[in-house]
Amino acid sequence: MEVVYEDNHIIVVNKSSSEIVQGDKTGDESLSDTIKQYLKEKYAKPGNVFLGVVHRLDRPVSGLVVFAKTSKALARLNEMFRNGEVKKIYWAIVKQRPEVEEGELMHYLVRNEKQNKSYAYDREVKNSKKAVLHYRLIGCSQNYSLLEVELKTGRHHQIRCQLAKIGCPIKGDLKYGFPRSNPDGSISLVARRISFIHPVSKKPIELTAPLPSDNLWKCFTDIDKK
Repeated sequence: MEVVYEDNHIIVVNKSSSEIVQGDKTGDESLSDTIKQYLKEKYAKPGNVFLGVVHRLDRPVSGLVVFAKTSKALARLNEMFRNGEVKKIYWAIVKQRPEVEEGELMHYLVRNEKQNKSYAYDREVKNSKKAVLHYRLIGCSQNYSLLEVELKTGRHHQIRCQLAKIGCPIKGDLKYGFPRSNPDGSISLVARRISFIHPVSKKPIELTAPLPSDNLWKCFTDIDKK
């Protein structure tokens, strides 16, 4: 487990692509369980350790995840996420270069629970939720393009679904139309940066996740993070 930031109220970790944030039907150990054990051992805490799950990343996605260590921080962070006060930047590697190098995507997503998949529509349909993101092309290798994505809403599989809708499925994402899986089961999507006002101290927090260590990501290592 890689801790990127920690204080008395919050802890931010760099999730690997194989981890689940919270326990599910697989029964696999979750990242939240790992962090609880880490806190228990580090601070010699007796009994149960409090840890609030504020948001999640899909299992094949890597990058920054924020957890609350106190109930006060949890309540305030939940409100901040609801109100769009947390800025989340993702990097995605796609095969197809988008027709427009920078723009805003707005779709209406419908989640299919049985398939664990979302479908994007250009207009509002029954049971749909509005999804908005901003993207820009920030890098190219010989065969792939790198997009920076800022989420404006937080919907199920939103980035994966919306990029696929414009013909740019994320590398390795079989569920949304990429033809081949990545060797490690990941998809090439990273929760790259997160910025917010600390829920207790009110200080600005801005954190950046290291990129995965595979050769394709190394092609984009030197791109200006700004």
